[in-house]
Amino acid sequence: MSKRIDSHQHFWKFDPVRDSWIDETMQNIQRDFLPEDLQPLLKANQFEGCVAVQASQSEEETHFLLDLASKNDFIKGVVGWVDLRNENIEERLDFFSDQKKLKGFRHVVQGEPDDFMYGEAFRRGIAALKPFNYTYDILIFERQLPAAISLVKDFPNQKFVIDHIAKPNIKSETIYSWKSGIEEIAKFDNVWCKISGMVTEADWKNWKPEDLKPYLDVIFENFSIDKLMYGSDWPVLNVASDYNEVVKILEDYISGFSIEDQNKVWFENANGFYEL
Repeated sequence: MSKRIDSHQHFWKFDPVRDSWIDETMQNIQRDFLPEDLQPLLKANQFEGCVAVQASQSEEETHFLLDLASKNDFIKGVVGWVDLRNENIEERLDFFSDQKKLKGFRHVVQGEPDDFMYGEAFRRGIAALKPFNYTYDILIFERQLPAAISLVKDFPNQKFVIDHIAKPNIKSETIYSWKSGIEEIAKFDNVWCKISGMVTEADWKNWKPEDLKPYLDVIFENFSIDKLMYGSDWPVLNVASDYNEVVKILEDYISGFSIEDQNKVWFENANGFYEL
């Protein structure tokens, strides 16, 4: 069995106001999710560690995740939040720069206007990341792919990873506009992609593994095997599935791949991208 890293999961102490995106349709995740809840799932599926990703937009969130990482060795890296549009962005990045487990940053762009990533202040923030060797996670809906393509093109030296395969509408089985966006963005050398968050874009109650296959096909046909990494999106995945099932989807899909290529998807690519 090769090594495995879960490149994308979240922790939170549930707060109904701050976490208002976790609405009544998601009742089973309206509670705390902490390292002691995740560790047994990682162990049962032979994962040696994970990357904890921000779920709310505050520096408190970054501190919260770094604190958990300092107490739990299996949390290998943190993708935090900082206000990239802050005029003092270099100062904020410098403030965090002694935190070895802080690997990069993310903004919940899916909740922003579609032209958000064209914004001058945001782009100034993106430009500030590279000198500190920070990565950037792109969290968007498929309709925001054109803005993401513009962003990765204009910052060729910045390492980017697309979260949740850019959230295609799997539930409605539409694929074409998403597919053309993926074909375009995958051409850039500075872009990786997380195989994550698919079950929550499908029909929560009725999805089947074969519903996901056309989307996996597009990802694997367009991104080099060196640019794809597994992420569970736990605990959000619980609204539509469970940890073991999500792992099995990818296990089954890549079962015919060489051991070397399987290792890349489960471990090497995330390890290299985040410098875990």
